[in-house]
Amino acid sequence: MAMMSYRRIFAYMKKIEKSVWFQGFIIGTIIIAALTVGAKTYTLPDGVETAINYLDTFITIFFLVELSFRFIACSKKRHFFKDPWNIFDTIIVVGSLAPISETEMILLARLLRVFRVLRLVSIIPDLRFLINALLKAIPKMGYIALLMFIIFYIFAAVGSIFFNDVNETLWGDIAISMLTLFRVATFEDWTDVMYETMAVYPLSWIFYIVFIFLTAFVFLNMMVGVVLDVMTRETSEKEQENQDNHHHELITQISELQAQVSKLADKIDAQNTTASKREPNE
Repeated sequence: MAMMSYRRIFAYMKKIEKSVWFQGFIIGTIIIAALTVGAKTYTLPDGVETAINYLDTFITIFFLVELSFRFIACSKKRHFFKDPWNIFDTIIVVGSLAPISETEMILLARLLRVFRVLRLVSIIPDLRFLINALLKAIPKMGYIALLMFIIFYIFAAVGSIFFNDVNETLWGDIAISMLTLFRVATFEDWTDVMYETMAVYPLSWIFYIVFIFLTAFVFLNMMVGVVLDVMTRETSEKEQENQDNHHHELITQISELQAQVSKLADKIDAQNTTASKREPNE
């Protein structure tokens, strides 16, 4: 009896934890927590600041209760902390329990409270999907970034050699030249840099056109292509997983129906057998 009661309570908690209104309330609380962090950056009246501090304390306690509720509602407790997002939530929530006072840990405590906004990522599935896809794309993007660095380094060396006498502030050494090229790659008044060197070297426009073509068009599109490729594969895998889960649920339901039909057939057979035994006696 106690086991049945525990299962009902567990199923009820699981239902609440997956409900739309509960998830919406958590998202609303996270947004309010973000607003309180932003409000503290302003000079506020003492009464308002005190109210915000009380609200911040309530939000911290709520996050602790919500995390504990999710842990209790988890069917496999051992697997709860195998999810990186659950570990992230635990670090943010536990870190937020540190009191904000004039101590050496005040900056860390405030920083963790700022990071509570990132809990939106762990709560909203679509945001988790985007972050996971981006993290999986990082290795391939790293090779593209390395190739971009090589191109930056070569062009910075060439620019430092040829344009040093034009403007030492922009082309004095290879490090400064790379910063100048980053300015050119982001189109931040890059034409001023080009026209300045063209006054001395009329054909220097070729240098800038080739560099912009490689960085702004080729490598940037390669970055976007890698992210889109990973997201496409992740979407396909997610759809396949959903189809497999749906297929598994259908098989489970069919098995349960077959078991119920079998029980009904056994009962009918038992009733027919009992009736057939009574007829000769009558």
